[in-house]
Amino acid sequence: MGLLISHPHLDHYGLVDQVSARVPVFVGRAAAAVIEAASFFNTSGPVLTPAGHWSHLTPQVFGPFTVTPHLVDHSAFDSYALLVQAGGRRLLYTGDMRGHGRKKSLFEAMTHDPPRNVDVLLMEGTQVADSTTSATAPGHHGATSEDQLELRMRDLFTATTGLPVVVSSAQNIDRLVTVYRAARRAHRILLVDLYTATVAAATGRATIPQPGFPDLGVYVPNRQRVAVETSGQFHRTAQIRPVRVFPEQIAADPARYVVLSSGSTVPELLHRNALKADGAVIWSLWSGYLSEASGRRLKETLMAAGVTLIEAHTSGHATVPDLQRLVAAINPGRVVPIHTDAPHAFAALFPRASQVADGDWWNV
Repeated sequence: MGLLISHPHLDHYGLVDQVSARVPVFVGRAAAAVIEAASFFNTSGPVLTPAGHWSHLTPQVFGPFTVTPHLVDHSAFDSYALLVQAGGRRLLYTGDMRGHGRKKSLFEAMTHDPPRNVDVLLMEGTQVADSTTSATAPGHHGATSEDQLELRMRDLFTATTGLPVVVSSAQNIDRLVTVYRAARRAHRILLVDLYTATVAAATGRATIPQPGFPDLGVYVPNRQRVAVETSGQFHRTAQIRPVRVFPEQIAADPARYVVLSSGSTVPELLHRNALKADGAVIWSLWSGYLSEASGRRLKETLMAAGVTLIEAHTSGHATVPDLQRLVAAINPGRVVPIHTDAPHAFAALFPRASQVADGDWWNV
């Protein structure tokens, strides 16, 4: 048949190079382009060679199987749920999805007009472990929406006297849009790093903030500059030359800018006097990463410099209330938990969920 990839996050495609090259791979066209663009900056995963691409609601036939992709809202660009039909049976794999991002209308569309007669729903449950807080927290069905996060970012940028640095993933396109819109609302210029600018262009969407947009520039961190020089791929920096901003320019007028990059850029900005005690670092990633070694080092570095660390993030995964709405709308014959730390909790939350005891994961 083939290898079907729902979206371009490493935990969903990172072992594809362990599969025979004779097995055809299918993925979204923009997703494949993002993975290829990211490979220059991040060599931890394989580059895909797709045999075909997904298109929203366009079925593809693989022998006895018919697969219909449904574009979904997720923090990864060009993400899909996959409806698989064969032998009179229907299985829906949610992939990773949410109902509070910039494409939340896709989630609402699926709940209002869901795939019918689904026998098995393979459903992600990243937030199931946090069911209590997910069910009671304020916001869009228990989660902060990207629109709400945009307003909070605007307020943080406005209240910061010096340079705000947003730490996020270069491949989180929704977050790029959020930060760009918030920076403009705060009358600042957004500086993205070269990685982010490259990924944004790779989406092929003229609506995604990228070089050429008003009030958007590019800052090239030292590690990315060295990668360009070492590889000899000078076209990468030549393309962004008209909008490139150097650290001494940021240091001369930090109140003019917002920087969007990874946490490894922060020490460099401190060293170049662009980020000072009157600035702030805004952590827009999962908070658990701050407990890892790199996160702890970042917190220690900021504390020593007297720079405030602020968390402002929303998950790429659906809350429990949204998942419950989805299950109620689809009304599947069976719900099977995947992508969760708490498969045993599904039975109490969702009708007809597989009973999974701790240590009994493979017997669902």
